[in-house]
Amino acid sequence: MSFESTRRRLTPKQADTVSKLCDAAVAVLREEDFAGLTVRMVAAHAGVGPATAYTYFSSKEHLVAEVFWRRLSQSPRHDLNGLDQKARVVAVLRDIALLLADEPGLSSAVTNALLGSDPDVEHLRMRIGVEIHGRLEAALGEGFDPDVLETLELLYAGALLRAGMGYGTYERLADRLELAATMILGGA
Repeated sequence: MSFESTRRRLTPKQADTVSKLCDAAVAVLREEDFAGLTVRMVAAHAGVGPATAYTYFSSKEHLVAEVFWRRLSQSPRHDLNGLDQKARVVAVLRDIALLLADEPGLSSAVTNALLGSDPDVEHLRMRIGVEIHGRLEAALGEGFDPDVLETLELLYAGALLRAGMGYGTYERLADRLELAATMILGGA
């Protein structure tokens, strides 16, 4: 699947370079924390020049936010047919919570990156928010209370921040999201 960069349209060769940089960022974050990560380091790991990397990514925050956006947008959506509202919402929250479960370095980096003020990060943060909003809205179904949707979005954002700060695993986060969503939606 080809992705359009947040900064410009890409040729197939450019899209391949961006994918290499994203993959390299994940690999580097397995060995280096976010504070030590640099775009130069990622470029070297990807086998491209730093100037090329900066052509596509304005900062390390932008690069990491792009990695998260790609993971989110590529993640499969469960078939929610036949499930009640609570089960649909829980499935959506669990899916997005577990996107980073296997990559603790990346998960911590995503939390830091998404809090950045880089305009390219702001753009990606908006795209991520719209995607999560849409998934939760679909899970809630017709006639939902907009306040419930906003509460679920706040729940997820707070949980992502909490996990990124190292307060528990993403698996535990998914369980806590399930419990909290069930409470919000009126269940035991």
